[in-house]
Amino acid sequence: MADIFSKWLNGLERTRKQTFGRISSLLGTSEINAQTWEDLEEILIQADMGLETTESVIASLRKVVDEEGLTRAPELQQKLREELINRLDERPEEILPSEHPAVVLLIGVNGSGKTTTAAKLAKRFVDQGKKVLLAAADTYRAAAVDQLQVWAERLSIPVIAGQTGGDPGAVAYDAVEAAKSRGIDLLLIDTAGRLHTRYNLMEELKKVHRVTGKAMPGAPHGVWLVLDATTGQNALHQARSFNETTKVTGVILTKLDSSARGGMAFAIQKELHVPILFAGLGEKPEDLQPFDRVEFVDGILSER
Repeated sequence: MADIFSKWLNGLERTRKQTFGRISSLLGTSEINAQTWEDLEEILIQADMGLETTESVIASLRKVVDEEGLTRAPELQQKLREELINRLDERPEEILPSEHPAVVLLIGVNGSGKTTTAAKLAKRFVDQGKKVLLAAADTYRAAAVDQLQVWAERLSIPVIAGQTGGDPGAVAYDAVEAAKSRGIDLLLIDTAGRLHTRYNLMEELKKVHRVTGKAMPGAPHGVWLVLDATTGQNALHQARSFNETTKVTGVILTKLDSSARGGMAFAIQKELHVPILFAGLGEKPEDLQPFDRVEFVDGILSER
């Protein structure tokens, strides 16, 4: 358990040092006054929590302070911790759908770490005894297909891939058929990274979504959005666009260890109302950790 907390503590170091870590000194020994609220609001906004979410947090804390008659800033720090934890959904114990095969689409923009995340997820579920199949439906980038195939070979996981420039929908359809015939537990489909502002690319994502449903009624059973934590509030715009295109059921935050903008997790949660499933705290496969809202909040607020 201590080792896991250490992962969170180390992975969230930038966010803690550059933004949230200042809260401890702010709420050290002083009385709660108007300046306290102004400074706290500034810190939360700088942490990329977003103006709307920040104002909501401050309003909630003000209400608690008034109702409980709190006067000392250290008392406020504990209330802030509780508030932040409660603003994140608890990760479900079972995140995989019960269908066999369970079909999960991984979506997100180029550069979010989606293909690497697909491989890390595959390893995690294989280690849990699942039969996993990968589908390289990012047919526009030969490098993406090659990257997934290299990972798959390294992990001894089968992969379905199409020709460069081919129809990603056809790859997705073939992958679902293969998953059914091979008795696969989980099919992870790595879709093409696309700019959330490009209409034609987003329409194609809808097509991939529809095609999997034709191959297996009810599929996809999960749509996991991979977001780069270093992009801060821009990730919020991405989340909104992708959710409008194909209903997102879970979020994976990558590169948290490289980001000082961990506060965006709260804005994403407020926007999508779906759980954050995993967090990338480093480059190794084991650094893709199941999201733990308590460890996350404690990691960004820790004084260490």
